[in-house]
Amino acid sequence: MGWGRQWPERVPRPEVQQLSDDQKNKILSVLTKGIEESPVLTALFFRARLLRGRFCIETIWQDEKDQLEIQVVGRMTPLTGAKLSLLLETERSKNNWHEIGRGSARTLIETIANDTKGTFHGLGALDKSIRQARKKGLDRLEVVRKEDLHFVYADTGIECSAQETLFHYFDVPIEVVAEPTEWYAYNRKPKIEEVSQDGTQILVSFTAFNLSFGSEFGGTCLYTVVDHEWQTFKIRPNRSGSIAEALAWLEKRKWQGW
Repeated sequence: MGWGRQWPERVPRPEVQQLSDDQKNKILSVLTKGIEESPVLTALFFRARLLRGRFCIETIWQDEKDQLEIQVVGRMTPLTGAKLSLLLETERSKNNWHEIGRGSARTLIETIANDTKGTFHGLGALDKSIRQARKKGLDRLEVVRKEDLHFVYADTGIECSAQETLFHYFDVPIEVVAEPTEWYAYNRKPKIEEVSQDGTQILVSFTAFNLSFGSEFGGTCLYTVVDHEWQTFKIRPNRSGSIAEALAWLEKRKWQGW
């Protein structure tokens, strides 16, 4: 029955440092600047806000009824010590916070911008490449299509990720590339499977490896132009074999994804 079992002691929470108004404003300014310098964080409407002694990192969007929705994607807590340091955490479940890292406000906002795992958005490689483009005075970097749906940067020959390809080669907006956000949160990696001749329909698989079962799992999305705008639709697994099959399924459902 487990009677008499010695359970490990719970690790105590780090001690929170009380900050002056000047310190709070300086940290908030650094976080805001870091967001403004990030193409991805800006496009996804990230913001930093001071709340009850902590710095919350939030995203804002409008729902189908044009109501504002706010989601806290992370929080930073000032820690006691000779040198001011912040603790960055994400909420795995209600009131269950998981440590991501510790450091200065600048370091941690860069951690969020550079995220490639899906903890915050998964578009870290894209964020970096867009910054490189802007340093050259460009909106997008030149990408060349190779055989077997491989895409590389024209100047370096380095292969692009699926997200980089969608943005730089197909001109898909950042906010559309970021969908489906929940699949990125599950650490699923996108891969381009098929592209229409006119480049307005792109079938992308999202897969992750399950260590428990030793197999891959995931799903498929169709990125397509509808009414002159890029949109993304999750496709039912048994209807995701090709672009034509996915389009036929979507049309029957009046363009309602899975």
